[in-house]
Amino acid sequence: MVCKWVTLVCVAFLMIGGAAAQVPTKGDVFFGYSYNNAAFNAAGRSNLNGWEGSLEGKFAPWVGVVADLSGHYGSGASVHNVIFGPRISVPIGKFTPFAHVLVGVGHISDGSVSNTSFSDAFGGGIDYRMIHGLGWRFQLDALQTRFFSATQDDVRFSTGIVLRF
Repeated sequence: MVCKWVTLVCVAFLMIGGAAAQVPTKGDVFFGYSYNNAAFNAAGRSNLNGWEGSLEGKFAPWVGVVADLSGHYGSGASVHNVIFGPRISVPIGKFTPFAHVLVGVGHISDGSVSNTSFSDAFGGGIDYRMIHGLGWRFQLDALQTRFFSATQDDVRFSTGIVLRF
């Protein structure tokens, strides 16, 4: 009986240790200005300004998982996206180029009507390391939403501060 408990406790500690090894220990936090050239109405494209923030946890030196939130405003409308997905990055000296595929939800509101839909972003960018732990990001994404049963293909550009941990 004691042997079973000792074995069970040993297996539990091994599993906890293995699970802890999967928790991200490195990553980054980004926050900055974002521009969205959006096509969400029949009148044509709109220029929206706003913000974008993301949190990345690294599972390997070049693979991470990203949570990305953004808000864009203009033309009497606001568009918010919450998207998640993998990011691949490779540091080269002071530069770290990256690419990602993100999926989630988007929400649009113009005061009188609103809609929530599937949202995705395919893109990437480059981080420039200014000093240890602090960098500047330039990012470009093809952002797609499906508001009001129509597909919107937008371009999103973001730039701002990156804090690495």
